[in-house]
Amino acid sequence: MGGVIPREFIPSVQKGFEQAMVNGPLAGYPIDSMKVRLFHGSYHDVDSDSLSFELAARIGFREAARKCGPQLLEPIMGVEVISPDEYTGSVTGDLNRRRGVMKGMDTRGGAQVIKADVPLSELFGYVTDLRTITSGRASASLTFAHYAPVPKNLAEKVIDEVKGALATK
Repeated sequence: MGGVIPREFIPSVQKGFEQAMVNGPLAGYPIDSMKVRLFHGSYHDVDSDSLSFELAARIGFREAARKCGPQLLEPIMGVEVISPDEYTGSVTGDLNRRRGVMKGMDTRGGAQVIKADVPLSELFGYVTDLRTITSGRASASLTFAHYAPVPKNLAEKVIDEVKGALATK
């Protein structure tokens, strides 16, 4: 607002930020969402064009991203396990081992219903492991719950692995 930058260049600024969000500042992973405010700018009647404003937005994104303390996020799944009583300890122990956060337990028809939030990265092969732990007597359902920050030690490991892979290309 304010009319310092001609209106025809505003979409170019937006396009520059959107393209920069595709390869975020942490290991090239995309930015999920971001709010941008353009407070002020300048232009030159002869030398300004759409590409210049698009590139300026990308440069602005890179500088801002370095300063804002970005975090790597991971998908968290809501897990509901229906298991016979005798396996409750084994099931909850396995969920805890997978960085799960227990949300509660209920009883339904003589079985225990265990609810937890677990990172998706820890759930690969879970149903097979659950059947092994419970002799095939438990079942699980998984639904997306939310995104949460990756623990710092794991985030550093992921970022280092991606940087290493990029360096070998």
